[in-house]
Amino acid sequence: MSIQPYHRPQVEHLLELILDNPSKRIIAMTGPRQTGKTTVAIQAHQKLTRLGFPCWYIPMDDPNSVIPRPPSVRGAPTPPMIGARPDGETLINLWEHARLASLQSKRGLVLFLDEIQLISRWSNLVKGLWDRDRREDYLLQVVILGSASWRMLTGVHESLVGRFESVPITHWTFWEMTQVFGLTIEEYMFFGGYPGALFGGPKSARLTRWRRYIQTSILRPVIDRDIVGLERVHKPALMRQLIDLAPYYSGQLISYNKLLGQLQDAGNTTTIARYLDLLSDAGLVTALSRYTPAPHFGRASSPKLNVLNTALMTAPPGYSLQETQADRSFWGRIVESAVGAHLYNTRDVSTRIHFWRDPPHEVDYVIARGPHLLGIEVKSGGLRSRQGMKEFEARFPTAKTMVVGPSSIPLKDFFLLSTEEWIEELCV
Repeated sequence: MSIQPYHRPQVEHLLELILDNPSKRIIAMTGPRQTGKTTVAIQAHQKLTRLGFPCWYIPMDDPNSVIPRPPSVRGAPTPPMIGARPDGETLINLWEHARLASLQSKRGLVLFLDEIQLISRWSNLVKGLWDRDRREDYLLQVVILGSASWRMLTGVHESLVGRFESVPITHWTFWEMTQVFGLTIEEYMFFGGYPGALFGGPKSARLTRWRRYIQTSILRPVIDRDIVGLERVHKPALMRQLIDLAPYYSGQLISYNKLLGQLQDAGNTTTIARYLDLLSDAGLVTALSRYTPAPHFGRASSPKLNVLNTALMTAPPGYSLQETQADRSFWGRIVESAVGAHLYNTRDVSTRIHFWRDPPHEVDYVIARGPHLLGIEVKSGGLRSRQGMKEFEARFPTAKTMVVGPSSIPLKDFFLLSTEEWIEELCV
C-alpha cells in the first residue's frame, strides 16, 4: 500500500508561529513518542526552505549529525559533529554557529533542535542563550522538540517561563488514521493512534510485528529514557510494573491501595500517585478524578484509569481483533477507553476531563470548561441503564448530556469532533 505524505494540522500551526511572530518566543513541540513530532518539524522545515527561509534541522540523537558552517564568515571555527554524547558545550557551540548564520540573511535563521532532552540542564542553557539573543537582536528562531511533556523536559524548576509557545503533538485521531491508513472504527479502537506501528496498513501488518513495535519502540523507551532518564524515579522496577498493570484497569475505578496490593515493593500510595502522574505526562495512562464542584474533594477519591492510546490495552494480551471483540467485557472497556482517550487528547488546556460517581449512580465522563458541563455515557452494545445519567442531570440541572454508541451518537461520528467542538456543539 502506497501512502501519500500527510501533513498534520500542527504543521500549519507551527508555520504560523514562525512566520507571524518571529523571534518573540522559543517554540516547544512536545508530546508522546511515535506521534510524529520529527515529521511535523521536517515538513515545516521543507515548506520554510521553499519560501526562502534559511533553516537548520539538528537531531541531537544522531552522533553523525554535522553542525552546518555559516556561509561567508571568514575565520569561523570548523563546526563539529554532534557526537555520541552531546553536552552543554555542544549546545553552546551549535547556538553560536546558528547566530553567525542568522546574520547572513535578512530573514535570519530557523533552528530546529530535536531530542533536546539528551543534553543535561539544557533548559538553563537555552534560557541564557535566548536572553542574550534578545538583548543583542539576533534574528534567530528556535524550535525545540522533545519526547515528553514540557513539565517533564524542563524539570521541577521551570527556567523558561514566558519564553516559549507550545505546539502539542498528540496521539493520532480516528479521522487521521482512517484518512492515511484506511482504518475502520473497530480497527482504530484496536490498533490505536500510533501511525508508525501501522505503516503499510493494518490489513498487511502482522500482529506479532505490531505488538513488538508497541513494546520496543514505545513502552520501553518511554520508561527508560523519558521517565527514568528525566525524572527522579527511585523505584524504576515499580514504574515498569505499573505500566504493565495500569492499562489492564483502563476504564475502571481503582483505589491506590488496590494497586499497591498488585505490585511488588510498592512503597506507598503517594509514590503510586506520583508515578501515575508521570505516565500521564508521558502520554500513556492518566488517572481521572471524580467530578465535584469542589475539586479538592474529587482528587481525594479513587481515580479512574484511562489509557491515552488503546494500543496499550490491546497489544499485551495477544488477542486478534476478532478475539478481542468476542470478549464483550474487554471490548466494552476498550470502547469506553477510546472515548476517554479522545476526550483527553483533544481537549484545550482549560478543559478538564472527569468521571462522576455517587453510588450506585455513575457517568462515564464529565467535561468541565468554565461554566459549561457535559456528561457523557458510552454504550458499546446491548442495554445499559440510564439511571446514572438521569441522576447526574438532576444533580446538575444546567449540565448537558450525550450518549455515544448504537442508537445514539455513532462512535465514528463522535471521533470526528474534538472535545472543544463537542462543547461548542452542545453547551454554547
